[in-house]
Amino acid sequence: MKDHDYRRVGLKAGLEIHQQLNTKTKLFCSSPTEVRDTKESSCEFSRYLRPSKSEMGEIDRAALEEGIGTRRFTYKGYGTTCLVEYDEEPPMEMNLQAVKIALQIALLFDMKPFDEVYVMRKLVIDGSNTSGFQRTALLASDGFVDLRSGGIRIDTLSVEEEAAQIVGKDIYSLDRLGIPLVEIGTAPDIKTPKMAKELALKIGTVLRACNVKRGLGTIRQDINISIEGGARVEIKGLQALELIEDVVKLEVERQENLLTIRNELIKNGASVGDPIEVSQIFTRTNSKALKGKMVWGVKLSGFKGLIGKEIQPHRRLGSEFADRAKKKGVDGILHTDELPKYGITKIETERLLTTLGCAVDDAAVIVASEHAKTCLEALYAVIERANEAMIGVPEETRRPLPSGCSEYMRPLPGAARMYPETDVSPIRMTDELMHRIEVNLPELLDTRMRRYKREFGLNDELAKQISWSENHELFESIMKLWTINADDNAKMDELKEVATLIVRTLESTIPGLRRDGVSTNRLERVHFIKVFELIKSKTIAKEGIPGILQCLAQCPTKEVKDIAADLGFVMLTQDELESVIDSIVRSKRDFIHSQGLRAVGPLMGVVMKEIRGKADGRVINMLLREKVSKSLETG
Repeated sequence: MKDHDYRRVGLKAGLEIHQQLNTKTKLFCSSPTEVRDTKESSCEFSRYLRPSKSEMGEIDRAALEEGIGTRRFTYKGYGTTCLVEYDEEPPMEMNLQAVKIALQIALLFDMKPFDEVYVMRKLVIDGSNTSGFQRTALLASDGFVDLRSGGIRIDTLSVEEEAAQIVGKDIYSLDRLGIPLVEIGTAPDIKTPKMAKELALKIGTVLRACNVKRGLGTIRQDINISIEGGARVEIKGLQALELIEDVVKLEVERQENLLTIRNELIKNGASVGDPIEVSQIFTRTNSKALKGKMVWGVKLSGFKGLIGKEIQPHRRLGSEFADRAKKKGVDGILHTDELPKYGITKIETERLLTTLGCAVDDAAVIVASEHAKTCLEALYAVIERANEAMIGVPEETRRPLPSGCSEYMRPLPGAARMYPETDVSPIRMTDELMHRIEVNLPELLDTRMRRYKREFGLNDELAKQISWSENHELFESIMKLWTINADDNAKMDELKEVATLIVRTLESTIPGLRRDGVSTNRLERVHFIKVFELIKSKTIAKEGIPGILQCLAQCPTKEVKDIAADLGFVMLTQDELESVIDSIVRSKRDFIHSQGLRAVGPLMGVVMKEIRGKADGRVINMLLREKVSKSLETG
């Protein structure tokens, strides 16, 4: 990966963040927002989707690429999905809970909400929505984020419905369709790859302070990138934050290399020929890619050595051609920059060049299929991309690869994909509504983390862990058992010990139980409150927390104290504790007299092993020291 002077190359980039909101119901119906196991599907149906025209009477170019009316999409429904998701019933009014969460997010970015919000339809015929469009509503604009590396304008914030989840080739699950999400679009103010990552992290921290869903697939980043002389390219569907920096670097590298290729093609006087059938050359070929198939080819004048030129690690201009061809149903392309290879001989390669009329500086591309129509469609897609190579960088939407490189998805959509939604009434942003939202803005994560360190004595690691966790409200509820009723002289070290225990229980013990195969779905807020009420009253031992929670997960109606008694974690009374210590001191009398007070340390281990955490360590130490001293005095 090359280092660049990103200001010199004129890098401009902007982020689009899509975050699911944690509402009880979907955006335009009353279905729940839980994602289901596809094995629970109770019905299936199929659709063919066709694009509709915009208000200007145009059809979006990206929609045309999806194969109008030729792809059959199958949808899986559930007992929890409804006729709105099936597109058999008009949508309900927009979910006001989702609107309120989105407005909170807008205000945290200092954005200006609109007085009235209208729902629009965004054309989507890739199968991800049964209706052929996605409903979206613009809520606010003109925001700002401060970063260490500079300021970034936040252009727009919209609330929209999530797409259906793809679970197979042209098969979608409807459980995700319609979950409310917020879309945040920034201005193209990003000037370096590092700045892109910093911005994504900053926006993510604000979102996590709000009532949003957590976990894999609940947040996605799209990034729009261009350089001087290049074009705007959208890299869509980034989920890994650590990949953003590499994606930007590698897209800059791709556009620079495409511009270099463009200049060489112009210098060579490059041109593109017409498709010609060349099947006769390969009637006896040993190439598995071509054997028994129809083969068509095209001459690319002045392209020799450039189709195989690397534009990203392990991706060449030929990879760009292949991306386009695959969209039309072939497995890929073969080109003369890499032949003879793949079972194609030198003689077959020479005959191909001769048949297509290639000169010494020319190249040829071939595609193969059982059907001539598929060959022609794939080859015309290659021809289109080859013509674009002579212009420079095409505007397009691309898919990120695990390496940070990207591959073609479809043309960049235009304005023709939007038109009004007539089935949903607009929402007025009244002064009363905005006031309620303004006075209930969530606490930002950095502020929360500093408060936890100050109030509860948590270290940096634990304070950050619980601040970022969806368990932070439960943590604060449990801490109230100590802080609300605490004496003025309550010691910070006791609060710190308790707070640390609660964080580790919520963030380590529970995930540990899940890793061990224990389902914790039945554990509720009240279970944790009851456990820590008994910890506070010194009724049960803290060492018993994992075992007690495991039993509660399996039998949630059972009393916590009864479970602790069954497991042997009920705290000893003072008399019971003294009896255990007296017995150990008597049995170790000779050791005590030989070691003096130094015997307390080793004996602590013996007592703790016997008691198994059913008494406070400080109380045990105090009693043991007292009993040892008395034993030494009496001889």
